[in-house]
Amino acid sequence: MSTAPQQQQHTSICPADLPANVFTLQRTGQLAALFTIIRDTNTHRGDFVFYADRICRLLIEEGLNHLPVVDKSVSTPTGLKYEGVGFEGKICGVSIMRAGEAMEAGLRECCRAVRIGKILIQRDEETAQAKLFYAKLPDDIASRYCLLLDPMLATGGSAIKAVEVLIDHGVPQERIIFLNLVSCPEGLRAMHDAYPKIKIVTAWVDEKLNEQKYIVPGLGDFGDRYFTSN
Repeated sequence: MSTAPQQQQHTSICPADLPANVFTLQRTGQLAALFTIIRDTNTHRGDFVFYADRICRLLIEEGLNHLPVVDKSVSTPTGLKYEGVGFEGKICGVSIMRAGEAMEAGLRECCRAVRIGKILIQRDEETAQAKLFYAKLPDDIASRYCLLLDPMLATGGSAIKAVEVLIDHGVPQERIIFLNLVSCPEGLRAMHDAYPKIKIVTAWVDEKLNEQKYIVPGLGDFGDRYFTSN
């Protein structure tokens, strides 16, 4: 006599030992399967891009759930009123180049004509600190809710610097939602310690950073695997 498989337990928030401003996608069988594909070193670029894009879409949909809404009334084709909701304010995406640019298409699929800014941050070889090299942001970014895009969160240095840039341009912490595919406890805590009022939505929390400051088990260099042919 066969038995039904045991039902998996899913959660939309991180475990209690992670910061309260961190949220995760539900760890469904589908999500685990998608991550298994993109983590596999033998996955070719075409498949990596396809399945990474699927995860990005799920991640962005969850990120949009954290935007505030206001009551909105509309008329339906039946001539009746429907009391629904609409987003409270305008949004924009800001990608941390270059890997973050891989998430832009998913955002555009969810939000038509969304404004997108770009930030380039690299490590200063002398100081080993994250340094801003380029920023192109919407002129009215201070009045928008910002979805900050970067697939990987390791030490948190680049993301923390990017948030600093947004704040310098007038964006309050409360209006920033950081979206990323793979994070680690060290990076999440560093982000929380620096900017506790932003929301972090991550698709998966990996085990840790290794001695070389790489996320493990990780998936390698996301930007190289997404943009470089193999």
